[in-house]
Order: sequence, then structure tokens, then C-alpha cells
Amino acid sequence: MLPQATLDQARDLLAALEAEGRTLATAESCTGGLIAAALTSIAGSSAVVMAGFVTYSNAAKVRMVGVTEASLATHGAVSEAVAREMAEGALARAEVDLALSCTGIAGPGGATPGKPVGLVFIGCARRGAQTVVERHVFPGDRAAVRAATVAAALAMAARG
Repeated sequence: MLPQATLDQARDLLAALEAEGRTLATAESCTGGLIAAALTSIAGSSAVVMAGFVTYSNAAKVRMVGVTEASLATHGAVSEAVAREMAEGALARAEVDLALSCTGIAGPGGATPGKPVGLVFIGCARRGAQTVVERHVFPGDRAAVRAATVAAALAMAARG
């Protein structure tokens, strides 16, 4: 369950995008679709939300949103490069105006040297603009990392 403040963020973002006539898609890994779930929990979200890709495996990242094998081999799934390619792939494949992506280590396992639990990369691709990727290290357990990722992704989209 996401906090009410996050659902309020989702509602505000949807209202702003709808007022501008813009559409959105998501490409999610560590959140497993929670960003799309937050957005689609709001009545009328279908005017803005066009698609949500849950690309949990590397194979799904490649097949569904066009992440390159080279990026995965060179940088790993939890990387700025992969978050960028996920966002840009969702933007292109869903034919939307804005796409959010996230890839990270929600824990409790999965950490590696240089990539701690809580490390998340969030991407935001916009038609006609440079893709932006943010690196975060969120504290807490799996649920806290996932919830923080959703809130940060919605805030990132709202800033643009």
C-alpha cells in the first residue's frame, strides 16, 4: 500500500499532464509496476496513462523496451545507462509524451560491491527533450525502497 501523499502526487501529476494534453508510460523493474499502479489508482487516469512495462528480468528489458545487451553486460541492470534505455524505449514503444523508468536493488538481497541495497536509478524521457536519470540510495526495507522509488519518480515527472 502506498502512502496517501504518494497517491496525491499521482493525482496532481495526472491532472497536470491531462491539462497539457500529454500522455505517459512506465518501464519498471524494482517496483514491479507500482508506479503504474499509483497512477492508475486515480479515476480518469486512462486519459494520460497509455502503458506500463514491468521488465523485471534482463530478457524482458531487452525484448519489451529495447535495452541493449551491451549496456547490460557493461553496466549491469542497475545502472544509469539501463534506466535511460528503459525510459527511452518505453517512450518510443508506447508512443507517449513522457516515460518513467526505474531499476534498482530493493533488497534484502542483491547487493554487490558498489551497488548497495536501496540503490535505484530513475529515468524520465520526454518527447523532444534530453532524458534525465537520477541516482538514489533509499534507506529502509524492501517496501520502503519501493515506495520511495515511486514517490521520487512521480516527483521527477512533475518537475519537468
